[in-house]
Amino acid sequence: MGDPGQPPGPRSSHGRLPTLSTLILLLLLCGHAHSQCKILRCNAEYVSSTLGLRSAGSPGAHRGGGGGGGGAGGGAAASGALCRALRSYALCTRRTARTCRGDLAFHSAVHGIEDLMIQHNCSRQGPTAPPPPRGPGLPGSASDPAQPAADPCDFEKRFARLHGRRPGFLHCAAFGDPHVRSFHHHFHTCRVQGAWPLLDNDFLFVQATSSPVASEATNATTTRKLTIIFKNMQECIDQRVYQAEVDNLPAAFEDGSVNGGDRPGGSSLSIQTAHPGSHVEIRAAYIGTTIIIRQTAGQLSFSIKVAEDVARAFSAEQDLQLCVGGCPPSQRLSRSERNRRGAMTVDTARQLCKEGLPVEDAYFQSCVFDVSISGDPNFTVAARAALEDARAFLPDLEKLHLFPPDAGCALCAPTSVAALLSGLLVLWLCIIQ
Repeated sequence: MGDPGQPPGPRSSHGRLPTLSTLILLLLLCGHAHSQCKILRCNAEYVSSTLGLRSAGSPGAHRGGGGGGGGAGGGAAASGALCRALRSYALCTRRTARTCRGDLAFHSAVHGIEDLMIQHNCSRQGPTAPPPPRGPGLPGSASDPAQPAADPCDFEKRFARLHGRRPGFLHCAAFGDPHVRSFHHHFHTCRVQGAWPLLDNDFLFVQATSSPVASEATNATTTRKLTIIFKNMQECIDQRVYQAEVDNLPAAFEDGSVNGGDRPGGSSLSIQTAHPGSHVEIRAAYIGTTIIIRQTAGQLSFSIKVAEDVARAFSAEQDLQLCVGGCPPSQRLSRSERNRRGAMTVDTARQLCKEGLPVEDAYFQSCVFDVSISGDPNFTVAARAALEDARAFLPDLEKLHLFPPDAGCALCAPTSVAALLSGLLVLWLCIIQ
């Protein structure tokens, strides 16, 4: 990668002007040179402009655009200098925004700048820092042999270098009926049929396809197919597509490869299987993501740990994502055991689920729902595996067990009718008085 070298000058004969084809070639080369994302230059200029603040002990200056707290450190002068540096940083990112769409370092920097400007009460309008002087490479840059630059295809190291802290992560899972645990710890049982997006952002697309299970009267479905697209990312990977179906859980991407291709960071995307045909793990280090896919009881389960900046890199048009918003209200099912008819009694299902899920949380409720509806004890394995994935992927284990109120439609309708009747009664009483 990098800017192309100086193209050779067009041949001249007796002082002739360059040919049209040569001029077009020069324009194309110039366009390529200016179409590259310049976020690394913005990062370097910000670091350079805050070097003096670091030595003065300003806590926000050395985070390079990440979260973190602290006051203004060196007083009003240091705070003013930091705000000038942040405004320059923001201006630089705006100038390169058009060529940086889909670049993770760019999105990370934009969010970090916003956080720091809020923390230090920096106004958006005001003076900016002067451009850094030309000179030796910055500490930690590629030109500094004492401290080589972080691998651009290692998200965690790159984030830590830029922000001075470890990145945050989010967890989502879909298993069984499907039951969906969203990034925001909402837990829904869904009746979605057909293809629905679990994730749809600038780096990753995940789609689950579900079909009815058991009696159609239950509205229950299970995931029969998963499609995952790892989108092309500059020097790291070529686009890769993974597709799994029930009884066909391949240990390779759709094109037969097991990594991200021949680019320098191709190894930052890999696919592994510990149990062929039933368990596949895909690691995407370049976006701080790990995905686990399992097959149990004739259905597919999906679990993901993903960096916050990746999960949030989507536009308003990509708002339908089950991992972000959970199931739409119209697609939610009640997990209530009352009046449930299935292939197995609820008491028997509870006994089977209790063996591996002693805590009667959302995973236990989901297990009872699936086993009683389907009559298949193997659904207990899917619920236990989802819980173990959450234990491994969640950054905060205090949120491992969820005890959500049943928000299914079966219970919502009577409650809504009762509330409406109560409101009408109050209104009538007010009128007759």
